[in-house]
Amino acid sequence: MERKVEMVLAIFVLLSWGSGFIEAGLQMGFYSSSCPQAEMVVRAEVNMALRNDVGFAAGLVRMQFHDCFVRGCDGSVLLDSTPASKAEKDSPVNNPSLRGFEVIDRAKARLEAACKGTVSCADILAFAARDSIAFTGGFGYPVLGGRRDGRVSILSETFSNLPSPNSNLSQLTESFANKGFSQDEMVTLSVRHDGMGKTTLLLHDYEDEMTEEFDLKIWVCVSINFDDCWRNS
Repeated sequence: MERKVEMVLAIFVLLSWGSGFIEAGLQMGFYSSSCPQAEMVVRAEVNMALRNDVGFAAGLVRMQFHDCFVRGCDGSVLLDSTPASKAEKDSPVNNPSLRGFEVIDRAKARLEAACKGTVSCADILAFAARDSIAFTGGFGYPVLGGRRDGRVSILSETFSNLPSPNSNLSQLTESFANKGFSQDEMVTLSVRHDGMGKTTLLLHDYEDEMTEEFDLKIWVCVSINFDDCWRNS
């Protein structure tokens, strides 16, 4: 269990540092002089949002995952579509399932009022994902600052960079390997963020050729809340 926790923590540190490829110029305390309240403002907005709806925690972590896997951690997932070009956020991979944009918007508005043109949206998203994990009882981890916001966001790039929930094991392994992740890290990250979870992984096992050796296969969908069963037993 301890090894699993360490692995999850290491993966999110990699994501916060640039999804497997460290970006030049990133450093701890990047805004300590130019906007010292930056991380505190982001944390306050995240905590306020999660007190109203804790589901934003998984949403913000997933948003950073989807941002980093397309063009690196540059905030391109936050850009709106234009009449001439559809952006990442409007891809069926992200819309309507990706959530938490309003949390980033509120933090950005406050920081623009306090330190105009200083704190990038990409950094705000990285800080927010970290704070979401901490708020929900996870481990805190260091997040470097200094990312520059991307100005390009292309819907079609989500299909070639983000793993599909219908991908088989070899396709998933290749997709994550292209971003510098091992197969063990792929499994941990896939289950820990809410894009492809336990059900999808179990479905891959169910359909695996090795299961053809069994005389009977049954797929059971259970909708009952087991916590309630435990309390009432």
